Amino acid sequence: MDFLKYTKKRKYLMYISQNYSFAILRPLQEQIKSMKGEVRWFLFGKEINYDLLNPEEYRLKSLKEVIDWKPDICFVPGNTIPSFIPGIKVDVFHGFNSGKVNRRGSEDHFNIRGFFDIYCTQGPNTTERFKKLENKHQHFKVEETGWPALDPLFRNNEKNEIDKDEKNELPKILICSTFSRELSLAPKLYKEIKRLSESKKWKILIQFHPKMPLDIVNKYKALENENLKFYETNNLIPLLKEADIMLCDTSSALLMFLLQRKPVVTYCNQDPRPHLVNTTDKEKIEELIDYALKKPSELMKEIEIYCQQLHPYTDGLSSKRVLNVSNKFLIEGTKLKKKPLNIIRNLKIRRQFDYWRLK
Repeated sequence: MDFLKYTKKRKYLMYISQNYSFAILRPLQEQIKSMKGEVRWFLFGKEINYDLLNPEEYRLKSLKEVIDWKPDICFVPGNTIPSFIPGIKVDVFHGFNSGKVNRRGSEDHFNIRGFFDIYCTQGPNTTERFKKLENKHQHFKVEETGWPALDPLFRNNEKNEIDKDEKNELPKILICSTFSRELSLAPKLYKEIKRLSESKKWKILIQFHPKMPLDIVNKYKALENENLKFYETNNLIPLLKEADIMLCDTSSALLMFLLQRKPVVTYCNQDPRPHLVNTTDKEKIEELIDYALKKPSELMKEIEIYCQQLHPYTDGLSSKRVLNVSNKFLIEGTKLKKKPLNIIRNLKIRRQFDYWRLK
């Protein structure tokens, strides 16, 4: 059944704390507005730039305003949301499961914290595990929808913000890195990337995780030349479209790149399966980039198999599916168990937001 028609005049909250969340939720906002729904944003924390909100986007400036507005549905590209905020709470994830494990040896991507009514999964390789968790806990629903952030990736009419150089026909290498010093390629491959940029074999585009240490960011900015450019952006999509291959580590950005059916060379990846061209030897980076640029058939076959499990949707309609299943939950309801009390977590959140002053 089509539940999109129930969007009109209903209220949808975008609850974010990171700059990259704008790009995740804006395709969903576009879908909601096209169906005459109302959208408000709530931004919080020290790591978000409030100036990134567009003039036509409406911000609720306090939790009291959020509570008084009474959203019907809250979309969260993160791990938590205060339980005292009204509305159905939908986790749309801040990225893919890239295989990272926490200090306890478990994958954070599958950590059930007890805050959400719906988890909108990206593809079969996460849906299956979340469905098992749904059956175990029985206080949330799992719906496979695809990821709203990727809708612009599969549209041909999106404006590309990357400067074009028609004279430069060199292959373009996008270098992305996570911020963890233990996992990041940035401090380990600095000299090699400097050498490669000076070789003039390729045009190098660099974009790092927003939490990358400033000293490393500044070192790479200083490398800029006619064949290397550093980008500071909260929207990775134009860079993904522009590059021919990616050099990465364990950042989930590599998964977005793979979905274009483009090869990724990784350095010390934690989960080096056949869809990646991985090495632990920095001296082999150049050789493997040359290899990946040829798009060998066996590698491309492995990439296709992996993409079908990761995110099989290439129609650019994931936002529509997320909105549809969220509206369905709102309209039909469902018999779920009560969420866990989460006493310690909820107390911490109430203290963080000075909840008792809101009363």
